[in-house]
Amino acid sequence: MRTGRQRSAAGAAVATAAALLLAGCATVAPDGGFGTVAASTRARIGAEPRIVRDEPAARALQQEVRTMLAAPLDMDGAVRIALLNNPGLQASYWQVGIAQADLVQASRLRNPGLGFRRVGGGGDIEIERSLTVDLAGILTLPLASRLEARRFEQVKLDVGYAIEQHAAQTRRAWVEAVAASQALDYARRVDAAARASAELAGRMTRAGNMNGLELARQQLFQAETAATLARSSKQTVAAREHLTRLLGLWGQDAQYTLPAHLPELPAAPAELPAVERIALEQRLDVRAARLDAEATAANLGLTRATRFINALEIGAASKSESGQPHEHGYELRIELPLFDWGGARSAKAEAIYMQAVNRVAQAAVTARSEARAGYLGYRNAWEVAAHYRDTIIPLRKRISQEVLLRYNGMLASSLDLLADSREQANAVSSYIDALKDFWLAHADLEAALGARTGAANAQSAVTHSTDTHKEHAE
Repeated sequence: MRTGRQRSAAGAAVATAAALLLAGCATVAPDGGFGTVAASTRARIGAEPRIVRDEPAARALQQEVRTMLAAPLDMDGAVRIALLNNPGLQASYWQVGIAQADLVQASRLRNPGLGFRRVGGGGDIEIERSLTVDLAGILTLPLASRLEARRFEQVKLDVGYAIEQHAAQTRRAWVEAVAASQALDYARRVDAAARASAELAGRMTRAGNMNGLELARQQLFQAETAATLARSSKQTVAAREHLTRLLGLWGQDAQYTLPAHLPELPAAPAELPAVERIALEQRLDVRAARLDAEATAANLGLTRATRFINALEIGAASKSESGQPHEHGYELRIELPLFDWGGARSAKAEAIYMQAVNRVAQAAVTARSEARAGYLGYRNAWEVAAHYRDTIIPLRKRISQEVLLRYNGMLASSLDLLADSREQANAVSSYIDALKDFWLAHADLEAALGARTGAANAQSAVTHSTDTHKEHAE
């Protein structure tokens, strides 16, 4: 007949076995949990990252990238390549799998311990056997699993935020590279015109039709255009290499081509009356800060739950001696809080939680401010570029036409024609800079909001932009 002690030991063994069975059910997902990050990225920025897991996948990715590089690389194509091909970004993708493995590990109990002791000699031999499990781990398993689940979600948000920041940097680098190439092309044309003007001025001076002062002015203009051309060449190389690094390209793949011109200015800027609300709802760094505070609060609860019990183990035990019947029972070991009552751990957890709370507040303040500044900068950049497009450039074109008419009618001198060429070059260069500033502000605004603005698509505007820039440069 079973005694009460025997029934208690059997019940504990059954409970332990059930907990072990449930804890072993959690498994690591094949994609490491990155699928949800990829889907969210596709919905938010229109490009989907992928993890390269083996050599066949790497070869397929390389072929896909080279297919995209076969045509001039637009802004959205640059973002897609950067999310697929940048090694540093690929390294961050694996952080999701690490966090998911930690979550699965936290959902499993520690392996049971098996003890065996043999004492004695001669005819008297005493053998003790024991099987112990982590009872404290069983009691705190649900809380620890919830804590790791929150951390897993936070890691996914952190990786998603890193992806969006890299996409924003790639957009900015693409704008800088295309603008630098466009400015270099125009600087070459201006320099060629300046050399021709200086040569013409020299001939006119030798013929007595131009004085030395005007000749010096033409020579100075030609020298300045040569210096501008040298600076533009350097800036073009630097901007292109920056974009190449973000794309993760090297070797023959680094010989990609870019569009000849920046996309044209949208007809109207995006209307965003609630930029602060959008930023607080959409920005992943704000979500991650909130989740960090929640995880820290859960961790504080776990610390309090284990404040006085740091090690609690229970298990079955058996004992046998020579010539004696086997004895069975159970064994319980507990760490006594004689020296460490856990107060320091609780105080530390509370301090860390208050840090997390204030980080959430700081993230919200930063998001609001960056959203306001980004939107104001975006609107201002659009207004400046639109002023050049709608007012300054048409007036410069009209003036050039009038000067040319007067020159053909012998009412203006060649000096007037050359002076007008200098002013027209300055106006077109300033318009290119204004257009570049707008697209940079556009990329900054999307990064500040954590969402696309819905402005005119850059790719659809390239054809119209090419025609417009050709007209301005003539």
